[in-house]
Amino acid sequence: MRRRSLLIAVPAGLVTLAACGDEGSDSGKASDTASPSDPATSAAPTPKIVDGPLPAITAGAKFGEKPTVAKGSGTPSTDLAVKTLIAGGGRTVAENDYVVANYLGQIWDSAKVFDNSYDRKTPLIIQLAQGSIIDGWRYALTGKKAGSRVQMAVPPTLGYGEQGNPQAGIKGTDTLVFVVDIEGSYNASSSAKGTDVAQDNVDLPKVGTNTDGKAPSIEVPKADAPTELVANYVIEGDGEEVAAESTVLVQYKGVLWDTGKEFDSSYSRKALTSFSLQQVVKGWAQGLTGKKVGSRVLIVIPPKLGYGDNPPQGSGIEKDSTLVFSVDILAKM
Repeated sequence: MRRRSLLIAVPAGLVTLAACGDEGSDSGKASDTASPSDPATSAAPTPKIVDGPLPAITAGAKFGEKPTVAKGSGTPSTDLAVKTLIAGGGRTVAENDYVVANYLGQIWDSAKVFDNSYDRKTPLIIQLAQGSIIDGWRYALTGKKAGSRVQMAVPPTLGYGEQGNPQAGIKGTDTLVFVVDIEGSYNASSSAKGTDVAQDNVDLPKVGTNTDGKAPSIEVPKADAPTELVANYVIEGDGEEVAAESTVLVQYKGVLWDTGKEFDSSYSRKALTSFSLQQVVKGWAQGLTGKKVGSRVLIVIPPKLGYGDNPPQGSGIEKDSTLVFSVDILAKM
């Protein structure tokens, strides 16, 4: 049975991940209630994808700009209508990839905008996996390239189903129109990208600098563990700095200082992890705050900033253990 990530486990002060669509939203707004990360149905078999009809973009036509979309005209297709408005040149998106995207969603018949990330100034990080996102997105974005702007009209069967989303004013008969700017795409082979940083301190662990998607080595020295948090670049990226309230997408590996034994790894699960820094142990939150996207970071967490005397049951972590992590920061929101 595949082990769940310790980073999103409930014991020892960690909490379950919130829906990505809720991050950075203002309480009470419709955008809190109709994120595409709140799936309602699962399409079977694979739906037919057609070119249209689709409403016109009347303003904000450039990639990254908040679009203004006209009201739908006539009867929308009962199939999934998809059009690439701007073709990007980045990595091709595959099903089960994580995408970083800005988007706007509105109702076909009324042109009511029920959700948009542009005003929040924080893109969505979401996995294109069944059960993680509405099927309209999952099928429409698969095969597109990062850097692309995609427009889609999603029938109810591929959106929120017969129940709709009453809180957002979406009926079970509503076709939904989305414009999506795909900023990036990541999978289990993604790694940090940047400049190697010298690891000169012989009393600290040395982390491998391979960027082939495989887990880096972590060599723990025969020395006393530090009593304060260590958070050093192994590879320094050139992306934006992570804020204390950011949600991040990462690859990571964790070992015990005393034994060097691995106790958790996204590499071994072949699955990336996305979480808010407000939902993890203090050592992670403090260690990643201020670091740049694209980086690999060595984090050494003393017990007082980790699990202390209450480690997760069955984790293999003893009480008062010092933890050593290699973390690749792939994206943030």
